[in-house]
Amino acid sequence: MVSRTLSTAIGFIADRALGEPTRTLHPVATFGTAMGRLERRLYAPSRSRGAGYAAAGVALGVTAGQLGRSTALATYIAVAGRALGEAAQAVDAALRDDDLDAARRLLPALVGRDPSQLDEKEICRAVVESVAENTVDAVIAPMLWAVLARGPGALGYRAVNTMDAMVGYRSDRYREFGWSAARLDDLANWIPARFTAALVAAARPSRAVAVARAVRRDGGAHPSPNAGVAEAAFAAALGLRLGGGNRYGDRVELRPPSGEGRPPEAGDIGRAVRLSRDTGIILAALLFVHGAATSIRRRPRAELR
Repeated sequence: MVSRTLSTAIGFIADRALGEPTRTLHPVATFGTAMGRLERRLYAPSRSRGAGYAAAGVALGVTAGQLGRSTALATYIAVAGRALGEAAQAVDAALRDDDLDAARRLLPALVGRDPSQLDEKEICRAVVESVAENTVDAVIAPMLWAVLARGPGALGYRAVNTMDAMVGYRSDRYREFGWSAARLDDLANWIPARFTAALVAAARPSRAVAVARAVRRDGGAHPSPNAGVAEAAFAAALGLRLGGGNRYGDRVELRPPSGEGRPPEAGDIGRAVRLSRDTGIILAALLFVHGAATSIRRRPRAELR
């Protein structure tokens, strides 16, 4: 456990310092390519076929974590907090330059909804919601899975989350085939989402009571059992109101409101990014202190003289 906590913290620090590997060298991109090929071979509108696809993906991620034999490296690969912040800030920069078309072009890097008709406020809402949800997916969950199960846990989780992004949609094509991947992702993120809400409250202590109230009141109304918790926590911490209509192609989903504040504006994207960063830093600091303190306690007394 000592090496897990220290190594996980080091992996997070590496992500903050170095950012993502280039796409051509990124193991997650390679995994996505492999799973795309497997989908083409296995696909049928069937839950059993989708379960086989999901099982193969988890096995591939866990095996990669075992072969790598480094919790720090696996955590660095699985965590994507810096990339999340950079993608959100790119949209923010376009909005500050009054370039709505550029903001719409950049938005698909963060969300799956159709950006073509979104105005500035809807783009801001989409980005803040994405930062909240992906703080769980790209920062807190991979770190917790690394602590629980070292490299296999971190990369096994990353495999589940990547498959959910690829096939976990409620579209006609993936409603049955992607069911297993989506349910695995819900299960893998259930505790991390609630842990994220606690970290959000710790990062903004003056809003801690509001965060707890919003998570309890609004978190369960969201279609996702985990995204709703993260969005409610961020909304309350930032004094915002999230939720509304989201268009995905020809389908529109109405999301219930989260939080009691005003709708997000361009300046709120940076605030959301900083909150996301702070939650990761708090968790990494807790892990680092735990690992260091436990390591010192376990040293033979002769070494400490």
